[in-house]
Amino acid sequence: MKIFLDTADVSTILTHFETGLIDGVTTNPTLIMKSGRDPEDVYQELAEAGVRDISMEVVGSRDEMTSEGRRLATKFQEVATIKVPCTPDGLYVCNQLAKDGTKVNVTLIFDAAQAILAAKAGATYVSPFVGRVDDNSFGGLCLVKDIANTYKMHSVETQILAASIRNVRDVGRAFEYGANVCTLPVKVFDKMYDHILTEKGLELFDKDYAAACKS
Repeated sequence: MKIFLDTADVSTILTHFETGLIDGVTTNPTLIMKSGRDPEDVYQELAEAGVRDISMEVVGSRDEMTSEGRRLATKFQEVATIKVPCTPDGLYVCNQLAKDGTKVNVTLIFDAAQAILAAKAGATYVSPFVGRVDDNSFGGLCLVKDIANTYKMHSVETQILAASIRNVRDVGRAFEYGANVCTLPVKVFDKMYDHILTEKGLELFDKDYAAACKS
């Protein structure tokens, strides 16, 4: 099981990366815009800090995405995962980059049929959007399960990277249903530590330890 952070805030990523619990980072143009940083400065800083898997999204025509994907893969080498949309152009680019040996994350997956096409195009990861599927009256976690079952039945090596996860419960369920990776907003990752019974248990242990020391 791998956990990625879904953000382009470098300082926040690095603080959490120091825990040893974070395996990678996913970014997109919206997150980069919010960071106010040049995308490649963000990628470089993360790579230098030791982050080994960074999803870098490309946009434009198929030729533009292919060219930019190859440039980024050359510049950032093994840490680069090129992120493309699940469109005819995006899957064409995926196929071209996969032939080069470049890792590709096919994003904006909303049904199993799209995940099948992405796998055939050579994707390293497919990113079903759990929360957005839920918003449209279909189970996002059921989609993860459907993709996992299909991949397992046909021995597909493409990994399921569950995205658009909005709560801690869905993290556990996504892994239970077959996700290989969950990419999380920082606030969701932080809440994974929390449980009221852990807090109460720790409070009791602290109290008993203090009493034992006095005696």
